[in-house]
Amino acid sequence: MSLLAINRFGGEAVYSQIARQLEDEIQRFYQPGSYLPSEALLAQRFGVNRHTLRRAIEELMQSGLVERNHGKGTRVLDAPIDYTLGQNTRFTELLEAEGMTAVTRILRKLQIPARDGVAKRLGLAEDTPVAWLETLRLVDDRPYCVISHFLPLQRFPELLESYTGGSLHDFILSNYQISLRRVESLVTATLPLGDDAGLLHMPQHQAVLRVKSVNVDVNTGVPLEYALTRFRADRIQLRICP
Repeated sequence: MSLLAINRFGGEAVYSQIARQLEDEIQRFYQPGSYLPSEALLAQRFGVNRHTLRRAIEELMQSGLVERNHGKGTRVLDAPIDYTLGQNTRFTELLEAEGMTAVTRILRKLQIPARDGVAKRLGLAEDTPVAWLETLRLVDDRPYCVISHFLPLQRFPELLESYTGGSLHDFILSNYQISLRRVESLVTATLPLGDDAGLLHMPQHQAVLRVKSVNVDVNTGVPLEYALTRFRADRIQLRICP
């Protein structure tokens, strides 16, 4: 690997120079899933202290090139997944078609009263009972997004008791003979709230892509699911298709 001559008297910070050199080496020499040398070895190589080296690693983390695995080191990440937001996008099917393993982990299942935005997007009266499902989606054992699903319980009785994981839309089609179609997606960038950063194994100051989606019954056009998805912005590239 090439050696970087650190310019300590120029305008560019030392940690930024190191990050630029490591980024070049990652692109040329490292495969996704491999690990960089330890911080101690890298600090020795560049002739800097551990604090400066960590600043350089944090630059790479914010660029989505690496992640820190406690007890293992700094791991090189895959390129962001190209994820299509279309009328009939299915998370599991889309990723498995690319040769990846997609897993849904249920975090919460509760009955709550529909309020504010949930009631409005589902066309329900305030306080109408809805199912609230919170799921974590993992790709090749790494967290990619957290999703809050809201569905009217009157249309999906026993959903909370019966759904145990996997594709929620496939479950609804199999058990209720209802096919859902996306009609709206609103995308914003924001900082993670609540326990999202911990669930997604990401820094609190790093942005997530928040997608608000409404899914309707394909036969009647009645809104039956409101979903609020928080994607790790460094692991996903959203392709918007009408």
